[in-house]
Amino acid sequence: MPGTATSSHLARPRRMNVLRMLVWIEKPRFQGYGCSECTWTFKPSGPLKGNSLDEMKKIYKRQRDTEFAIHVCAGHHRAKKANG
Repeated sequence: MPGTATSSHLARPRRMNVLRMLVWIEKPRFQGYGCSECTWTFKPSGPLKGNSLDEMKKIYKRQRDTEFAIHVCAGHHRAKKANG
């Protein structure tokens, strides 16, 4: 019918991809990495593993980066932006 409004996937607003970043956070009770867009923070699962300091760093970074990549911001509160 002419003039009749229809609903389609094309009429829905697009979800904008937020460019979240891994950031260093310093608070009174936490120092470590977290998400720039939500309250997710990286918490290593146990003591560092590896046979050398370089190997420990690589394992730590790999775990941190993997967990950051798979976290869902919607599952965490929104981060408060600092007034600059």
